[in-house]
Amino acid sequence: MNGDGLYLELEYTGPADPWVVENIIPSLTAVKVSRKQAIEKVKEFVGNTKPYIMAYVNQYDVIYTYKLFGNVEKPFFWIPIDFGSILFGYGIDPEAYFPKDKKNFFKQIGIDASKYREHNALDDAKLLREVYLKMTT
Repeated sequence: MNGDGLYLELEYTGPADPWVVENIIPSLTAVKVSRKQAIEKVKEFVGNTKPYIMAYVNQYDVIYTYKLFGNVEKPFFWIPIDFGSILFGYGIDPEAYFPKDKKNFFKQIGIDASKYREHNALDDAKLLREVYLKMTT
């Protein structure tokens, strides 16, 4: 929530879904790290605070974090916060979160979503943080 960020790209040589090949792989730019290195870097970044994970669609985002850590103790609280449900609770259609959706509410709350790269994990997290802060302050 303080604006600090950590961005890692994992080493991977297996098959990839065509959507990933088209939309994600071309935007990858960082030096790849092993799963073991990623676990250590995440633990170092998070420290001993045991934060909650918040994700726009936690069913997708969090499952891969859990998969990364496997049986290793996770440095975060085990129950993720689903931001889509928060939007629903505010009476906002969770589908209206997509920047390219004509019904999105970003302009209403004073956010320029065009400054964030689509399908980039770090930009997705930054946008989620900005929306969350605008809606809760």
